[in-house]
Amino acid sequence: MEFVKIAGFKGYKSFEFLEEGVDYPVIEWPEWDWVGRHVIPLSDEQEAMVQEIVKNNVMISVHDHPCFHPKDMSDPGKFMNAYRCGRQFIGYEALAYSYLDCVFDNLADGTNLISSMAGWKWNDIIHDLGTHLCDIAHQDFLIQCKTVDDIYRAKREGKIAWVPVIEGAGPIENEIDRIDILYGLGVRQLGVTYSESNALGNGLKEENDAGLTVFGRQCVERMNKVGMLIDVSHCGPRTAFETAVCSQKPLLASHLGTRSVWNIKRMFPDEVIVEIAKHGGVIGVEASPHTTMSYTTMTHSMDTVMEHFEHIKNLVGIDHVTFGPDTLYGNHVGLHHAFDALFSTKYDSDPGVPYEEVPFVKYLENPTEASWNLVRELVRRGYKEEEIAKVLGGNTLRVLKEVWA
Repeated sequence: MEFVKIAGFKGYKSFEFLEEGVDYPVIEWPEWDWVGRHVIPLSDEQEAMVQEIVKNNVMISVHDHPCFHPKDMSDPGKFMNAYRCGRQFIGYEALAYSYLDCVFDNLADGTNLISSMAGWKWNDIIHDLGTHLCDIAHQDFLIQCKTVDDIYRAKREGKIAWVPVIEGAGPIENEIDRIDILYGLGVRQLGVTYSESNALGNGLKEENDAGLTVFGRQCVERMNKVGMLIDVSHCGPRTAFETAVCSQKPLLASHLGTRSVWNIKRMFPDEVIVEIAKHGGVIGVEASPHTTMSYTTMTHSMDTVMEHFEHIKNLVGIDHVTFGPDTLYGNHVGLHHAFDALFSTKYDSDPGVPYEEVPFVKYLENPTEASWNLVRELVRRGYKEEEIAKVLGGNTLRVLKEVWA
């Protein structure tokens, strides 16, 4: 495979209009391909099919974190500045090598520690969003995406549509109008919870999921009204189920898998997946290290990710499945270890069942590599172009056309 940059990229680097060490701290970032570039081998005929598919169809990642994390995640003294100054770099050049036409950027608000070591504070996420928007405004490769037409325009112009997302609604507290504020700032997707419970409902950490609250139902109604896509990925199963029933618009479970393949809290029971699909929603299969594993191999790989994908596809049909890889640029496993207390990583294993930890998920290590290899794997497995087109972006576009105002 030849590594070619998207035509619309002109070489911009994050915050190049500022002076490092003067306007923000010096932070050592890794190379985006720090573990190499891994590409699934294909025959010449399959390679030609891949190139035709990415040329003729829209590819959307419904859940990624296309920013860099510090090179050394073992020493808090070296990496904490990155999470306190709100200056995480977007991987512009890395994205230029990808097949993506649109990326849903879930920012890094769980590690946004400007005012609190717990993350997720309203002022901090606005700070984070604002600095990203400032960076975006100084370049012309990423198009801030507010409508479906922006995705098609990015495809035409050889650019990428960038959708800012807040992964959990905890920061809105009990202020429903903050949904409007986020929408006004360009946020087009909001998660109901991020693992821990909030005023809307219960997160996946809870032993007892009480479901969507009265306020949560009001927030679902408000998101439907303003045109905000709802995500239920980190919810408890009952909260996710009730959100799917309550919403008048289809919703998204942007990054998860099925408990039928790997029985952990981070995955959804099949009945929740069915309910989401029943109301027109889409399930994005994730690849974040040590999530979509399988009892077949007891570790994490492209094969285990595809085992989740194919189970969900067989369960609800190919019209209701896509990919939300949940990847980033940098040492993802190191990040999980460094922030274990903030993330839900301890819920990403089956208690009492040992598994083999991987340093990274080969072929799915970052947003760029995942974009190459997911389409390649679908081709390798014999999926038809029409099916692949739905999975890569068609299913998501259908939902966005119904939801976004």
